[in-house]
Amino acid sequence: MKSILIAALAAASLMLGGVAHASADKAGAAGCMKCHDVEKKKMGSSFKDIAAKNKANKDYAGAAAAKVASGKGHPKSAASEAEIKAIMDWVMTL
Repeated sequence: MKSILIAALAAASLMLGGVAHASADKAGAAGCMKCHDVEKKKMGSSFKDIAAKNKANKDYAGAAAAKVASGKGHPKSAASEAEIKAIMDWVMTL
């Protein structure tokens, strides 16, 4: 029983690690990583700082995605609003 639990936890951690990596890849493909980094400030705030600053705002990911997709107050991204929303949802988990 204990080995099954350990195997299940290992599989879950691999899946979650893959999701985080895929989301960072999506952010790179969308051009986000030109100005942002996960850990440190570049031209724009780090993703971790963005998540910490806006963690109390449950609507932040959607509002930020709309802002980036429209190009109002943030450089416009060529990614779709749905792709940007997925990236912002990931950012808010950091």
